[in-house]
Amino acid sequence: MRIADPFSSQPRPVLFGNRGAVAAAHPLAVTAATEMLSAGGSAVDAAIAAQAVLCVLSPDNCGLGGDQLCLVRTGVGAVTAVNGTGAAPAAMNRADTDGGNSVTVPGIVDAWVEMSRLWGRLPLGRILLPAIRLAQDGLLVSEDLARTFRQYEARLLRGGAQDWALRTARAGTRQPQPELARLLADIGESGRDAFYSGAMAEAICGAIARNAGAMSLADLAGHASTVTPPMTTEWRGRRLHVQPPISQGVLLSMVLAAEEKLDALTPELRDHAGIELTASSFAFRDRAGEGTALLQERLTFDAERASGRTGPRAYLHTAGVAVADRDGLVVSSLISVFDSFGSAVFVPEGGFTLNNRAAGFTVAPNDSAGGKRPIHTLAPALLETADGCLALATPGADGQVQTLTQVLTHIFVEDDDVATAIARPRWRSQDGKLLVERAHPYLEHLASKGHDVALTQDGDLRFGAVVCAGMRDGQPFCCADWRRETWAGAT
Repeated sequence: MRIADPFSSQPRPVLFGNRGAVAAAHPLAVTAATEMLSAGGSAVDAAIAAQAVLCVLSPDNCGLGGDQLCLVRTGVGAVTAVNGTGAAPAAMNRADTDGGNSVTVPGIVDAWVEMSRLWGRLPLGRILLPAIRLAQDGLLVSEDLARTFRQYEARLLRGGAQDWALRTARAGTRQPQPELARLLADIGESGRDAFYSGAMAEAICGAIARNAGAMSLADLAGHASTVTPPMTTEWRGRRLHVQPPISQGVLLSMVLAAEEKLDALTPELRDHAGIELTASSFAFRDRAGEGTALLQERLTFDAERASGRTGPRAYLHTAGVAVADRDGLVVSSLISVFDSFGSAVFVPEGGFTLNNRAAGFTVAPNDSAGGKRPIHTLAPALLETADGCLALATPGADGQVQTLTQVLTHIFVEDDDVATAIARPRWRSQDGKLLVERAHPYLEHLASKGHDVALTQDGDLRFGAVVCAGMRDGQPFCCADWRRETWAGAT
């Protein structure tokens, strides 16, 4: 029997909930989140549950060896940024793009513990239960995941994944992950100590050492999430919140601030302006640590001709979760191991690979050093509206700023409804090319401006996959992109 692949298949509607609403990178993550909301959990409980399920389902995109960045808005409108990323090992003397010297301290587990402490209503063990069950019972291996394992087999074998049963599982079979299930259960019972100290910390350091890296037990034990106010700016009479440094979310603020200063544009010229302004902003990526000071920098754009700038890069791997609950708590979040399977350094005792976030180091002031965090691509956003708030996030690394620019201007400049804005055809500038979905209405106009247009299949991975949740007039709502396996649910 042939069953149609649901991947990138249908536009998604806006859904309203009573207890809450969630959009996430996979339907099973949405199921876990709505289970928490139905059990009386908060939006933060739901977001953690969804993220944990994604760590089981998508080891190529995210996992316990990776990071999390999120924005949390309370019902009274207070917004907090949680930076669940880690620093390079103190003894690191070079940063590689792969292997042991590409690993920074994984931050997602500590972020879960801290978020649960601050905004959770349910015990962490209860929150992680859907992910534990999935890891115990086994995930149904998709064609896409099996193909990705084959594509990166050499890296994974080099990183110590010879005995990882999931690596060789055939598409269509169900594969348990007992080591990962045990680790998740330990985290639910013992919190951060189950990961950052004791046997698991020793296993992480051992895996890195076997791959010529230098992470120590002290690096892991000394890690802590950063909890701060967000970076907040005004855009078209609304408050835009993004992650403060070390996230490159400031680039989104720069682009939207520059867009607001432009004269009224036709829709086709607005696309050209968006392409040029985002490309211009990436000249400042390595200075993202300056935060709001970068808003004084001028972004340039020629209304007549494309510049051909080559700044945005092609990294793609991340998973998003956005949740709102009936008390007005709203979460916008992204989790990632950076490249496919991150560093490909495998920790057999926990059944996960470690990130390669040190590959995000570039040149000064974003040059590598022991104990330093690189500029991070993860850039969730949250916008205050006249009747509530809107949380948005998307995978796509440098494409995140480009996708969010398009969606936000469609909604708040061109007056699209949320579902229409998310479903619209997109462009993405990367490495000097302008990728454009075939259904885009302004292909000829963009080419006439001198953009090196590369027609791309509608729904291609590189155009992101938006998750959206928020509040309108006191009611939680959500909407998911039709791209990838993104889904939404309400309860």
